[in-house]
Amino acid sequence: MKKIFISAFALLALTTFAAEKPDWAQLGRYTYQNAQLEKAPDVVFMGNSITDCWADTVPEFFEENNYAGRGISGQVSSQMLVRFRQDVIDLKPKAVVILAGANDIAENDGYMSNEGIMNNIISMCELAELHGITPILCSILPCDHFYWLRNSNIYPAGRILEINKMIREYANKKGYEYVDYHSSMKTTKGGINPSYSRDLIHPNRKGYEVMMPIVKRAIDKVISKRK
Repeated sequence: MKKIFISAFALLALTTFAAEKPDWAQLGRYTYQNAQLEKAPDVVFMGNSITDCWADTVPEFFEENNYAGRGISGQVSSQMLVRFRQDVIDLKPKAVVILAGANDIAENDGYMSNEGIMNNIISMCELAELHGITPILCSILPCDHFYWLRNSNIYPAGRILEINKMIREYANKKGYEYVDYHSSMKTTKGGINPSYSRDLIHPNRKGYEVMMPIVKRAIDKVISKRK
């Protein structure tokens, strides 16, 4: 009887732990939206808050072009990699637009080296290619501070330039389209042009209006090649 009680207690503890364990990669965020899709999107946008807010700020850009926004605010590249199968591969798009790295620099989930960020981006590209999906790689947007970090020694502008160079070189090596938002949105100090941002990090509608034709040129080029 005592052994049965202990086993039942252990099972209850494990069940409680599993129920309280957080969804680290937020795999449940787009479960409903993915299930409701009536046809495959031509393009999936994978990213963080920049992508997440984009679909809310300019929804017509996604609706009119058969694009699917799958950004999640605050996510680092490791979380994107974990949910890449269900939020990109399973949707069977022709291409995926990958915008990642800013929250890694901000250390939202701890320190990540430039090489670690690139490895996650490369892994997403390799998964996409394996499933016949063409990767389109984006520069990290310009930023010279993270407002949610107080008393921080993290100065992102320099690292963003370094990682963008790595992304561009990898894209050129693999023959992928490289989408350079950074050059069109930066200030001389490496931050984002205030007229393009609501908080000096995230684009406002005017900022997205700068970004849209830049990425659409790359997408149209990729889609044209696939026909």
